[in-house]
Amino acid sequence: MAMRSSRASRVRDRMRRPRLRGRRLSSEFSVNRMVPNVLTLLALCAGMTAIRFAISGDFQYAVFAIIAAGIFDGLDGRLARLLKATSRFGAELDSFSDFISFGVAPAIILYLWTMAQLQSIGWAIVLFFAVCCALRLARFNTQLAAEPPPPWSANFFSGAPAPAGAGLIMLPMFISFEWGDWIARSPYVNAVWIGVVALMMVSTIPTVSLKRIRIPHHLVVPTLLGIGLMTAFVTTAPWPTLTLVGAIYLASIPLTIRASNRLRRADAMRAGGSAEAPAASPATAVLTQGESTSPAPPAPPIPPTSEWRH
Repeated sequence: MAMRSSRASRVRDRMRRPRLRGRRLSSEFSVNRMVPNVLTLLALCAGMTAIRFAISGDFQYAVFAIIAAGIFDGLDGRLARLLKATSRFGAELDSFSDFISFGVAPAIILYLWTMAQLQSIGWAIVLFFAVCCALRLARFNTQLAAEPPPPWSANFFSGAPAPAGAGLIMLPMFISFEWGDWIARSPYVNAVWIGVVALMMVSTIPTVSLKRIRIPHHLVVPTLLGIGLMTAFVTTAPWPTLTLVGAIYLASIPLTIRASNRLRRADAMRAGGSAEAPAASPATAVLTQGESTSPAPPAPPIPPTSEWRH
């Protein structure tokens, strides 16, 4: 009996070991799933470093740091979806990083660059931009938890996103670095421009979104060549190239508004057509009742018992 009990205990131990080993493996966290959060932290560090460069007067390096933050911010979300590493923690961290890198850092850079000449008014204007950036990010987060939007709206952003807003308010800096401070560094011009961009961020103006753009197979190589050419221009002549990119983005807004209105009308017509189809069914029912005097169609033949009835 003692030998039988010892054998039974050994069998139970063998059955328990794999279960414990499985628990140990499930509690581990893959390093690949941490890569998107690492990129988000790099974007946050780049935004804070831009503030440091602005305090020391190196405004060109500050702008490059904001651009680096934008690159990291564009990669972390796509990499998270590719690795299936999306999480609530990553979304909250990304929002906080976006507010620091594209709301607080550009506001401080613009204040130290030119808006400090207006003293309290200049500070109020850059503070207005930072508040609008926070409101824009909060609205974006609440829209994720709300009911799903119509499918056509996935091709557009509602208002200018935070990275685009940061790039737009630094557009006078690009012009100043290349063509001088004759008007681009004027605090009055920048005050108006910062207010316009801030309102654009909290507005519902549809702007272009690159998330749903699909490139045909025959255009993959030309697209890669264009990206390489753009990189060459950014490294050799950064300020004219960035100014051109900003101008193209602004010129695309009327086109996105037109495309959004066209898709909205098409969706409304499609919804109206689908609503009219059930409305015709009562009339059909009345017509069917009125034609009840007509002879009934012959009954279908009864299948043999050996056939399956579907």
